[in-house]
Order: sequence, then structure tokens, then C-alpha cells
Amino acid sequence: MSALELVWEGASGNSFSPAIAKKSQFVVGFTLLLLAFVLTGFFSLNRSLVTLPLVGIPASLAFG
Repeated sequence: MSALELVWEGASGNSFSPAIAKKSQFVVGFTLLLLAFVLTGFFSLNRSLVTLPLVGIPASLAFG
């Protein structure tokens, strides 16, 4: 038997259990994507707290 066949046989008894349940995968993925867009927009702007309310909030509202 090859090494791959030994691994295959050893893993056959273990069932796969995902870290995120199937019913909540869309919510988790969409939340992470939205968080990524917000953080990308925040860090790509001028990194000043003074310009954040002037530029950052309207930009994030325009993004959706």
C-alpha cells in the first residue's frame, strides 16, 4: 500500500465536521465581506480622524 492509501484508509473512520454550520455560512461570509469592504475603505482614506467624518462616512454609505 502506498502512503496515500494508508492516509485514505485512516481518515475513512473520521467524519468531517465544519467549523461553521451550513445554515449560517452565508451570514458569516457576508459579514466578513462587509467588514473587509469597510476596513479597506477606512484604511485607504487619509488616515486622519479629522477627515474620517467628512470623507469616510459618506464613502461607506455610498458603498452600500
